[in-house]
Amino acid sequence: MKLGVMGAGLGGMEWEKALDYCQKVGLEAIELPAGAYPGKPFFDPEEVLKDAKKQKKIVEDCKKRGLEIIGLATHGNPVSPNPEMRAQHERDHDVAVRLAPKLGTDVVINFSGCPGGAPGDKLPNWVTCAWPPEYGEILKYQWDDVLIPFWTKKNQEAANEGVKIAFEAHPGFCVYNTETILRLREACGPQLGANLDPSHFFWQGIDPVESARVLGDAGCIFHVHGKDTAIDPHNTKINGVLDTGSYADLGKRSWVFRTCGYGHGDEFWKPFISMLKMKGYDGVISIEHEDSLMSVQEGFEKAVAYLRGVLIKEKAGEAWWF
Repeated sequence: MKLGVMGAGLGGMEWEKALDYCQKVGLEAIELPAGAYPGKPFFDPEEVLKDAKKQKKIVEDCKKRGLEIIGLATHGNPVSPNPEMRAQHERDHDVAVRLAPKLGTDVVINFSGCPGGAPGDKLPNWVTCAWPPEYGEILKYQWDDVLIPFWTKKNQEAANEGVKIAFEAHPGFCVYNTETILRLREACGPQLGANLDPSHFFWQGIDPVESARVLGDAGCIFHVHGKDTAIDPHNTKINGVLDTGSYADLGKRSWVFRTCGYGHGDEFWKPFISMLKMKGYDGVISIEHEDSLMSVQEGFEKAVAYLRGVLIKEKAGEAWWF
């Protein structure tokens, strides 16, 4: 396994300085932001797609620092009921799917998106429970009329380019847990799978180790994020885990994102890494910094230091003891 970084967190740096920093802290791979919510801080993907020289420079700049490009990040809402957002996020995704192989990677990371609750809606509508009965009608519309037709088409387009689409399961979007990842994959095609990010599972009560077991058995773990979450037991006992409060108001939140090792320790990360390895994932753990208590630099460097101690780097030896 290798350590990498979700590069959007380094977007405040210039391209060369960001890569130098990755090399300095000992990273081996980088996930490049290529549109939608992660933005385009380092290059314009559409311009790069048309220019082989720019593609070569990006690859060589990374290679000089010992960095493998392990995915293009276009986390967005390409099925948004807002036509401008929908068009831009779909375009960013499409460009990334065509650009990824030219940069030496076969993974594009995205969200499933969330449509409105009915035709004509102007804002997304995320359903969190089965009752009242009209919520079932919302889900039927979202999945049957929007999500499945859209991602079936994108599955084929990705297959044409030899690309896999890794969904980050995230509350607020229709794919938010293990079941919905598998549901969309089964309905739309095998190019769709998971960017397994444990941070979004912790506060939902999902065990990421068990999710890795199920997704691994399905052969659809395409990418993994290194991000942690801490649950506040006092606030959770009072208000539960559905929390719409500001991420900056740390004292009142039921949960907050943390740097790896600050929400959970070895009791989680070692079994999680071991399960990934057991199920055949030997790729990159891409560190994503969203810790409100730490600077970007401190958060990244503490995550690197912690994860370096729990990653399994070498191929397993033969069982000589029997």
